[in-house]
Amino acid sequence: MPIDEKLPFLAVNIAVLTVSDTRDLATDRSGQTLVERIEAAGHHCAAREILRDEADLIEAQLRRWIADPTVDCVITTGGTGITGRDVTPEAFKRVLEKEIEGFGELFRMLSYQKIGTSTMQSRALGGVANGTYLFALPGSTGACKDAWDDILVWQLDSRHRPCNLVELMPRLKEHLRAA
Repeated sequence: MPIDEKLPFLAVNIAVLTVSDTRDLATDRSGQTLVERIEAAGHHCAAREILRDEADLIEAQLRRWIADPTVDCVITTGGTGITGRDVTPEAFKRVLEKEIEGFGELFRMLSYQKIGTSTMQSRALGGVANGTYLFALPGSTGACKDAWDDILVWQLDSRHRPCNLVELMPRLKEHLRAA
């Protein structure tokens, strides 16, 4: 991926939420993988939480981070499948102002190369709310690695060309100023 080394790197403050009925900090490999990759890329882990697969709990935490001016991006892991307890996308849809359809499409395209047609079971998605980026990833460590290494590390790098999500951050609240 093309990185323009002449441009400054701008660190992003990223909150990580693991959605699981069974994991805790000691067993949350996916959340830990994200934190390690976020920090290795030069960004800041602004917060980390683990919540049960309950749409109301997830929505409330998302709203807290969306309202927090020190959080630029939220990445969740878990709850994006199709079983009865998988409710992360439903919680996201309650808070999103705009969906970034291309994120889910690209994630599934990349995932297909590794797990084949099983990728159709993923409801990974991205979007924006109140100037905060939100990305919902599957709960597997492999899926978190794929999403970060193949998509997010590039789009959250201010030096990535031809464009990136960081350079859009100052303009994400334009609709609020117009009102």
